[in-house]
Order: sequence, then structure tokens, then C-alpha cells
Amino acid sequence: SFDVENGPSACCSPSGLQASPGSGLVLHPNLGAHGQRRESFLYRSDSDYDLSPKSRELSRNSSIVLASLRTVRNNFTTLTNLLFYESYQKLAMETMEELDWCLDQLETIQTYRSVSDMASNKFKRMLNRELTHLSEMSRSGNQVSEFISNTFLDKQNELELPCPMAKTRERKKRPHHQTQLEGQGTLNQISGVRKLSHSAGLQGSSISRFGVKTDQEDLLSKDLENINKWGLDIFRVAEHSHNSPLTCTMYTIFQERDLMNTFKIPADTFVTFMMTLEAHYHSDVEYHNSLHAADVAQSTHILLSTPALDAVFTDLEILAAIFAAAIHDVDHPGVSNQFLINTNSELALMYNDESVLENHHLAVGFKLLQEDNCDIFQNLTKKERQSLRRMVIDMVLATDMSKHMSLLADLKTMVETKKVTSSGVLLLDNYTDKIQVMRNMVHCADLSNPTKSLDLYRQWTDRIMNEFSHQGDRERERGMEISPMCDKHTASVEKSQVGFIDYIVHPLWETWADLVHPDAQDILDTLEDNRNWYQSMIPQRPSPPFCTGDGEGDGEGGHRFQFELTLDGEQDGEMGVEEGERGTEEGWSPVDQGGV
Repeated sequence: SFDVENGPSACCSPSGLQASPGSGLVLHPNLGAHGQRRESFLYRSDSDYDLSPKSRELSRNSSIVLASLRTVRNNFTTLTNLLFYESYQKLAMETMEELDWCLDQLETIQTYRSVSDMASNKFKRMLNRELTHLSEMSRSGNQVSEFISNTFLDKQNELELPCPMAKTRERKKRPHHQTQLEGQGTLNQISGVRKLSHSAGLQGSSISRFGVKTDQEDLLSKDLENINKWGLDIFRVAEHSHNSPLTCTMYTIFQERDLMNTFKIPADTFVTFMMTLEAHYHSDVEYHNSLHAADVAQSTHILLSTPALDAVFTDLEILAAIFAAAIHDVDHPGVSNQFLINTNSELALMYNDESVLENHHLAVGFKLLQEDNCDIFQNLTKKERQSLRRMVIDMVLATDMSKHMSLLADLKTMVETKKVTSSGVLLLDNYTDKIQVMRNMVHCADLSNPTKSLDLYRQWTDRIMNEFSHQGDRERERGMEISPMCDKHTASVEKSQVGFIDYIVHPLWETWADLVHPDAQDILDTLEDNRNWYQSMIPQRPSPPFCTGDGEGDGEGGHRFQFELTLDGEQDGEMGVEEGERGTEEGWSPVDQGGV
């Protein structure tokens, strides 16, 4: 078996893993040094067959249902031969769940539900099962499961098991100050926008080579030679640009793509806006600062240039995507949407708890265009401005991580039905398809840290864990329950990264690579290497079950996380997972249950 705590067991060979019925580990052949790259849990349902050309002509809804029916048939073929083995009872149960899902889809296939809704619901159900298993393995596995569910699933209800500490926690009274507003500003204006002194100073002055003044221009020039390569060292760029990585990176990208000439953007206006935007990223926030914005913008710039998307997007669409990446986290306070909602913050009230930070980033980003000499879109036509604004809003709202599964479902559906030209370029002939790819592109760039070199990835990991810890400290001070992965005393960095890659990053990038095939294979290779490194760094020790089936804890306090997903379009309004009673006594491991 394969354990997220300890890695492969000594008695289980790779060939044994590959042959295990019900295993979700599928290995890619003929991939050179990465000849056995893992496939994610998404392929548990359809990795053993290829859609025939005839199947591709079927409706999207039918193809998804047929995929599940093929899985049912394959499972029953196995069960027919091995029906009397007790170890296959779990496979029988999962087969029945799959069959129930198929029947439900067939009953409602003619209703309003779109194929993306169906795919999203199915992926949520699959991830729900994986996380339920993971949460049963250990205390840290429970915490990783809860973090992934709370962050990346937007239809999730938590059900606490009656462990001793859970009862104690329920009896705690909410401190009075939690009901107060975090900020005391008024709701009739956009908070966070500040007047800056440099706005007028650049007018008429000469612009530096990279848009920023620095006494290390030669070193900065060497850094930015990699502007068109995946994995630019943005930390060195910041060091050599007097901590202005966003301004100089964006200036260089716009020069590379000739966007300032195309859209008649005055150089001084562009630099003034970028300096103003960068100043509205908080330097005291460890992760969501201008370094991250610059990294996402440069990653988006590279993804726009992938050969499979050659000449697919117009100049205006390219401008919108890079601008969206640059503003997507501006004025980020270093806490999550849920923290703002739980503390009744002004922003949560303003945006009615819906994509609170993402709406705020958009408001600030567009508001800054109204500052002195900051309107970089001043020479666009009214129609172009409206179109750009619409696209930017779509892309930035898609960076709300709770929308992840819906985005992934859209992308997966597009992969199954994609059309390409004779030269192999993706054919996107309408706005819906284009914006769908652009949303996922920025989302991929936002989740690209694990696909960069290990040195860069580790720096990003340290930063996000520190930011999480700061939020946890604030929650502790307020007497609030500490959010998953935000307790610096219990969070496991290595296990969190393995889980993050296995259940979120890998499925997303794997699907993106399918869309732009054969591009992005090197990105998947790096992701695999980084995942294996973090796996190797997990302490090699057994970890007891976090909470046994009778509700007794493991002596460390706390409660096991168990949850139900509420899925759009389900007949009874929700789909519960009832596998929480199965503990580690069954010998479960991620590979046994289709994990990676």
C-alpha cells in the first residue's frame, strides 16, 4: 500500500500497485525519465479506455454518463471473477455508488443541467471520497482534508463527530468582539485605495529601461532574460529592482508583446499605474503580495504563448488576461474569505459573503485606473473597454479557490470535446469557449508554484505557511476556532503539499496538459518531481487513526473531519458520503482507493 505518511510499504512493489484492482494509479508509458508518471484521481472512472471517434460525436451529457457506465461494467467484470473475496467488498460498494450516480443522471439528462454541472458534481463526489479516506488515516491527514475541502469546494457542509474535544468546543461561547465589524470605514466607497506621491512625478520624465529605477540594472537585465521562460526567478527580480517586481515584470512583458504600441499606452502612464498598483499590494503580507502578482502575470504570459494556443487570442484578450493576473490579489489583507465572513468584516458585508476578496481586488484594480495619470486604457474604444472589463471580471472572479471544481469540470469537458485545426492549434470559435480557457489559464498560473523549480517552490511554500500561521494567530487571539493548516503548532508542511498536489494541483495541470497536448509535459514532470520530494521529507513513522469509529479520540484531542457535499441538481438537494465509518483498520491507503 501507499501511505501519505510513510510512502510505499516495503511489501508492495510498483508492479503490484499497477495490478491492484480498484487502484487509481495509472502509469503513462513512454515518457522518458518520467516513464511512470501518475495520473490523478479524476482518471479512476475513465483511465482504462479511450473514447472512440464515434463516442466523441455523441452529446456531451451522454459521453459523461457513458464514461461512468464503462467503469461500472469494468468493475463488475472484476467482481464476477472475484466475488467471494472479502477484500473486494469495498469495490462492490463503490461500484453500486457509481451505478446509482449513472441512474440519477439518466433520469435527469433532459433537464436544465449542463454537462459542466454534471462533471463538476461527479468530480466533487470523487474528491469527497478521497478526502474522507485521507481524513481517517491520521490527525494530519484529517487537517489536510479539511483544508482542501474548505478552500476548494464551494458546496460543502461540515458534520462534526461526537469526539470529546468537539463537545467542549461546541460549548464555548462566541466572544463578543467577533460580532463587530473588522473595519470602521463606510460602505459607500472602495476601501484600500490610497493617494500616492509618485503619481505626478513621472509625467515628462524619462522612463528607465525596465520601468523602475535601480542601481543593479545589469543584474536585473540578466534576470529578465528569462521573461519568456517558465520558472522566472521572481525573487531575484525583486532583489534587483528595489522590490518592484510587478512593475518591471509587467513593463517587460508589455514591451515583449508590443502592447503599449498596439493600444497606444503612454509609457509614463503605464509606469505610474503599475507603481500605484504595486504600492497597493501589502509588503507585510508574506504570500499575497506583489511578488505573487508578478509571478502569476509572468506565468500567464507564458501560458498564452503555448503552441497549441498560437494565434487563438486577440491582442485585446491577451491584454485582458495579463492585466487580470496583475490585479488579481491587489490589497489582499493576508487572510481568507472565510475569515472575513466569520468576523463580519466590512468587505464581507459589502459583497454579501460571495467571493469577497476577488470582488474587492477587482474594485481596487479598476478604481486605480481613475487615479492621476493611471488610465492605461485611455485610448481604447468604448466597446474595447467594455469587452476588456467583462473579461477581466470573469478571470479574477475565477481565482476564488472555492470555484476550483467547477473550473476543472469545465476544462475537463472541453478536453473531451475539443476541436483542433489541421496544424494542431486549438479551435475556439466563440466567447464562451475562449473565456473558459482564459479563466482556467489564470487559475493554473495562480496554482503554479508546485510546477516551478524546487528551490522556488519551497520559498513559496514557506511564505504561504507563514501567512496561514499569522491568520491562525489572529483567530487564536479572538477565541475563534483555528482554520485548517493555520495552526503553526500542528500544521504539517510536507503532508499539506503532498495532499495539495495530489487532489488539487495535479488534476488541474494534468487536464490543462491534455487540452494543449503535447505542450506542458515538462511542467507535469517538474510537478511529479516536487511531489516526490515532499513525500520523501515526510517523517517515516506510523501515525495512529485520528478518531476511531466509536467516537473515541486518539489522545491528542480534536475531532475527525467528516463532511457532506451539497451538489447542484441532486434530487434531494445533497449527496452525503457515508464512508466516514471506515477507519484505518481496513488498511486503506491513497493508492488503494485511487489516490496518487
